Amino acid sequence: MNKKFIFDKEAADKAVRFIEKFCTHTKGELGGQPFILEPWQKEQIVEPLFGWKNEDGTRKYRTAFIFLPRKNGKSTLAAAIILALMFIDDEAGAEYYSAANDREQAKIVFELAAAMVKNHPQLSQHLEIFKNSIVYNSRGSSYKAISRETGTKHGFNVSAAIYDELHAMKESDGENLWQVLETATGSRRSPLLIAITTAGTNKQSACFKMYEYAKRVRDGIIEDPAFLPVIFEADPEDDITKEATWKKANPCYGVSLKPEYMKREAMKAQTMPSYENLYRRLHLNQWVTSETRWLNDADWVANSETVSDEILRKTPCWGGLDLASVRDLTAFCLVWDIDGLLVIKHWTFLPEDKAYERKGKGDGVNYLEWSDLLEITGGNVTDYTFVEAKILQLAEVYKIKSIAFDRWNASQLVISLTDKNLNMSPFGMGYKSLSPPTKHIEAKVLEGQVAHFGCPVLRWQISNVQVASDPAGNIKPAKDKSTDKIDTVMAAIMATGEMIYTEKETQSVYQDRRGFLTL
Repeated sequence: MNKKFIFDKEAADKAVRFIEKFCTHTKGELGGQPFILEPWQKEQIVEPLFGWKNEDGTRKYRTAFIFLPRKNGKSTLAAAIILALMFIDDEAGAEYYSAANDREQAKIVFELAAAMVKNHPQLSQHLEIFKNSIVYNSRGSSYKAISRETGTKHGFNVSAAIYDELHAMKESDGENLWQVLETATGSRRSPLLIAITTAGTNKQSACFKMYEYAKRVRDGIIEDPAFLPVIFEADPEDDITKEATWKKANPCYGVSLKPEYMKREAMKAQTMPSYENLYRRLHLNQWVTSETRWLNDADWVANSETVSDEILRKTPCWGGLDLASVRDLTAFCLVWDIDGLLVIKHWTFLPEDKAYERKGKGDGVNYLEWSDLLEITGGNVTDYTFVEAKILQLAEVYKIKSIAFDRWNASQLVISLTDKNLNMSPFGMGYKSLSPPTKHIEAKVLEGQVAHFGCPVLRWQISNVQVASDPAGNIKPAKDKSTDKIDTVMAAIMATGEMIYTEKETQSVYQDRRGFLTL
């Protein structure tokens, strides 16, 4: 026997009225103004969630999957829904949560909800805001923001929860936070779980599985009347430069998402290969791989500037040292900033036996033909004594301020160079350290502001680089995904990072935040 459902228009209207009367925008040009729902927010999300009921008056929908690109107001909508639930649900001792993978993300919806409460005197009259919770004392109800890092959650008794950016959720010991929240709703009469997320990069994740499930429910392949799918995305074949594609994926196009912004971002995705996947994921809501090609060969070759060694000898520079295994490439790079021009020179070392291994493979790479551009050492392992001697020789020629090296791959060579009074600087291999210099080089290439002396070794390695991205839009070379060797490129990126970080530190030492020069 098919279950019957009732649309309670009064309940749906009540939720809409609450949000538009008591909830406000909290940031930007609309800050402090009433949150007037867009038609799609009202008709596809708020009215169905609050209006559709079972015959016994409980909610029809127990799970909602809301799939939206960035800048479509999902966090503001999530905060408004949480507050509406707190006031409209007639349940004593209710527990409401907004969840995310990390504390910073989890606080976003909570802080928006807290700001809405502060903006309206009637909400403030009923709700008390604490550091980590909002409490409705007369009903004994509470709302908290939680993350994967928040201790044990198995004691929760969840009335409703919203998971922000579900694509970033991680599992621990075979269990994820969504499952914990789901199993914590069992004793509630009318529980509700809402996933609200952009696309991700991991097609093995719980979020992708839910996305696939939501599409099947939407298309009628699976019958699940308790599951509400709301999906906005561009199709894989859609032209990413067309306004019709932008409108299709973004229901707030022309409202919170400005056409000028999308035009700029689409142009950036066309000219920067490393940005295209990120653009597709964040603004067109397409699932993509986390790795993508870094630079176009044509863009790299177009940078034909050269600089005389006489100028380089007079100008400060920074180094990067990539220490591979002794049977592979080891690279040392120096970089200069000469009136905005990024100059890159490298010395790449490999053992003689390794050079012969590549001969005749037919892949276009012949180390022996590049012998004038490489530092080939005798034997079957890289001679680190030779590497050290070369770096010390270069330090006599050039004004090397400091040399960055992989702090997790330090060796006796680093210790020896330090003992010989070279300034050796440990460098991280995570997104935080690698993203700024990677983006800096990319920008300089696109501006035509790189001098690489037409070196075929560097050109070959640049063509090998695949970059990975994280949810925040940071990028770094993915050594395990790149098509061949990138050791010299890694040394160049570390050297560039050492340069830009040193320059920032120098500026902060001499100028405080008030703009006064301090001595």
